[in-house]
Order: sequence, then C-alpha cells, then structure tokens
Amino acid sequence: MDRIEKLNEFLKNNPADSFVQHALGLEYIKIGNEVEAERLFEAILEREPGYVGTYYHLGKLLERKGDVDRAKLVYEKGMEESKKIAEMHAYGELKGAIEALNDE
Repeated sequence: MDRIEKLNEFLKNNPADSFVQHALGLEYIKIGNEVEAERLFEAILEREPGYVGTYYHLGKLLERKGDVDRAKLVYEKGMEESKKIAEMHAYGELKGAIEALNDE
C-alpha cells in the first residue's frame, strides 16, 4: 500500500484530521496532483485557520499556478494566524515568502 492509500485509509476513520490531510496534500503535490492538494489545504484552513503550516504550502502551490495575488493573500492570512498563536517560526517563513514575491 502506498502513502496516499495509507493516508486515505486514516482519513476514513477521521475525515477532519488536519495532520493527515496536510500530509496527503503534500503527497499529492509530489505526484503532480495540485488540484487535489489545493482542495485539501483549503479544507484544512477553512476548518482550522490556526493550522499555520498549511498556509506556506498552499501559497507555494498558488505561486506555481501563477496566482501570485492569491498566494500573497494566503501568506498574509497565515502571518496573521501565526501571530495569534505566537508561532514565530511559521510567521518568519511566511514573511520571507511574501517578501520574495514582492521583490520580483
């Protein structure tokens, strides 16, 4: 059984598990299924906006798609949420990502 199959099995038992959904989204990115990854990342953030690691990966996915404006919005929202929970490492990564976009 591959990773995607295993993660989907875990989700059958707990469909709202953000950790498993995030991991599954990353696996989908690895195989080029960015549509499914985007859907999972958005579902996580809608349900659990404080799951700050997802903002970075969703933003990068949007950048690859050429949706830079939306990527910036995702990074900004992630920075806000990171501040709320004092997660400064995530805040710094998101700030760096948006600064890199602004420098282009």
